[in-house]
Amino acid sequence: MRAVSQAARAALAAGSPWVDTAPNYGRGQAHEELRPVLGEYPTVRVATKTGFFTEEQGRSALAEGVLTREEAAGRHSLERGFVRWQTERSLAALGRVDLVFVHNPEHHGHGLDRAALHGRVREAFTALEEFAHAGRIGGYGVATWSGLTSGAFSVAELLALARQAAGSAEHHFTGMQMPVSLIMDAPITQALNGGGSLVQAKDAGLITFGSAPLHGGELLDAMTPELVNLIRPGLSAAAAALLAAGSCPGLDVVLTSASTREHWDDMAKALAAPLTAQELRRVTDELAGE
Repeated sequence: MRAVSQAARAALAAGSPWVDTAPNYGRGQAHEELRPVLGEYPTVRVATKTGFFTEEQGRSALAEGVLTREEAAGRHSLERGFVRWQTERSLAALGRVDLVFVHNPEHHGHGLDRAALHGRVREAFTALEEFAHAGRIGGYGVATWSGLTSGAFSVAELLALARQAAGSAEHHFTGMQMPVSLIMDAPITQALNGGGSLVQAKDAGLITFGSAPLHGGELLDAMTPELVNLIRPGLSAAAAALLAAGSCPGLDVVLTSASTREHWDDMAKALAAPLTAQELRRVTDELAGE
């Protein structure tokens, strides 16, 4: 069994309510590998992305006149026509999509001023509004790595762009994804103090997703036995790190991956009893004092 489908099946068997993927994941094969697994779990919600693409996908877009040669070489596009093309392919490959994230729009902003970047984001939103109005996707959002922290855009600005894209109709901007971990802990500390982008997104009625809770595995090296015990004695390092991220106020979904059902069960058990705000603040205060 392929790695993508194996991990997805383990997650869904453990009760994960969401699958988060992208056309460029799994060397461009993630969607095709996921479809048969999704058929076994008809109630799971599916999120994918638009923006990044593989070299092979870029060649296809070029051949079909969707991208210019220069755009295809960039491996990332928010052009309205490309967003339509990529989302059509995602729907065909996956069978159904609940949420499409515009993937790291700040990546497309190199060399652009904020107004130009916002214009590109609005173009992508306009394409996704068409799919949402037609009932072909449930909604759309933004999955960002540094856009909110770098000042490329704010939650309020993204909502304003969605309203512009929707015109007179109700917009379908429904999700916000950002990194939340004990390494990238600004959303946690801000949320504990009642502010920050995560709280703003939640207050706006968006579904909030925390990505990279283990920071690509890098966090595991920093999870000392003392830190694990401070979070919750008896957990594995991975489960403790995930629990800390998943306990962040205002966070609806914490995204992670594991290769076996046992690992998923370990993490699901930890998340079933989140840390209190007081317990989580004790952890962040300890890390801040190091």
